[in-house]
Amino acid sequence: MKITIIGAGSIVFTKNLIGDILSVKELSDARIALVDIDAKRLKNVVKMVDTMIELLNCNACVEASTNYKEVISGSDFVITTIQVGGLKAYETDLMLPLKKYGLNQCVGDTIGPGGVFRALRTIPILVDICKDMEELCPDAYLLNYVNPMSMNMLGLFRISGIKMIGLCHSVQGTNEDLAKYIGAPIDEISYEVAGINHMAWFLKYIWKGRDAYPLIRAAANNLEYYNGDLVKFEILNHFGYFVTESGYHFSEYVPYFRQYPEILKKINQMTWLGLDKYGGSCFEYVKDRQESFYANLQKQVDKEIPMEISRTHEYCSYIIEAITCGRLCKIYGNVRNSGLITNLIDGCCVEVPVLVDKNGFTPCYIGELPAQLAALNRTHVSVHDLAVTAALTGDKEAAIHALMLDPLTASVLPLTQIKSMAVDLFEAEKEYLPQFSSLYD
Repeated sequence: MKITIIGAGSIVFTKNLIGDILSVKELSDARIALVDIDAKRLKNVVKMVDTMIELLNCNACVEASTNYKEVISGSDFVITTIQVGGLKAYETDLMLPLKKYGLNQCVGDTIGPGGVFRALRTIPILVDICKDMEELCPDAYLLNYVNPMSMNMLGLFRISGIKMIGLCHSVQGTNEDLAKYIGAPIDEISYEVAGINHMAWFLKYIWKGRDAYPLIRAAANNLEYYNGDLVKFEILNHFGYFVTESGYHFSEYVPYFRQYPEILKKINQMTWLGLDKYGGSCFEYVKDRQESFYANLQKQVDKEIPMEISRTHEYCSYIIEAITCGRLCKIYGNVRNSGLITNLIDGCCVEVPVLVDKNGFTPCYIGELPAQLAALNRTHVSVHDLAVTAALTGDKEAAIHALMLDPLTASVLPLTQIKSMAVDLFEAEKEYLPQFSSLYD
């Protein structure tokens, strides 16, 4: 079996995913192809994976290239973890809107100006990967971890028939939080979640066969829990359901929090990121964390400190195990809405339960979401649609309209400033946006 990781320099994901895969006995002799355009970073990642193979005493083998076309042929699974434009473009995504227009994003990688422009940079590259997969490994599965998840997957749905799914860990992470809030062992919990990525809803939360939502609502009275997850508890209080993704990140999905300094201060102080130190943005935090992680990794590779390898809650290895070994598993994945959620637009990207076995992916029917939840999702589905159209066709008007419909952006800026901000972002990031031949006039 051959597994190719494109964007292997995304070191956190690569370490976790490779560790997960090699921890499964039947997968421990996989051929692993590592791809990254940064040759220096790729060399370090190869050393890391070689160290992992040695520690696990398995028979996997590794090859590497800065050009995925050289190694993708014959792949059974292709995993994408790329970041087009790297930290340079990410800094522009966050800091230009903040410093020039006062638009305070947080993570800025899946919605808002940051999410839209990341999609404009990323979708064409993912399209190229899919087209090459159709030629070089047409039976392979694409497992995409690249944000903005919903926009990227929607772009791929429109151009490729490759077997694909978008993967995230916000459902698993939120489940772990909820189990802690109600004091339940996580292996005694069952749940049903549906919606869109980073805005999916815990429709059911069951502990020992009983509805645990009363316990979740009661947990809001615990100031430690409430203050630590303020945004999501407020959404629960007013919309009736608990939402996935971290609270600080979700604060940029809706128009109720980030433009109010007193609320923003509370969000930033309570988050584990310590965003108050970074002015409400994740950029400097991500940069600091990346540098720290690489320094720590180098010590592990040099055997100055031990390297710990254990299977994580990422879905990737469970999918590969289910398809390869025929072991049924249930995950939450981002797939085309083919009548799965009936009050969201058919063809949009939705996050729903997916059964996985040797036959591949079987998404599960949900039906109607509660009306207020579907309405919140639809505010983003429209943005996704316009941004994807812009990315695939080079239509700047569609990109600008996407920003005008973004809930946070529209709550902070008038239309003229949104348009001006878009022009500035196009100019600042033009080296990554070849499909747009001229600046917006």
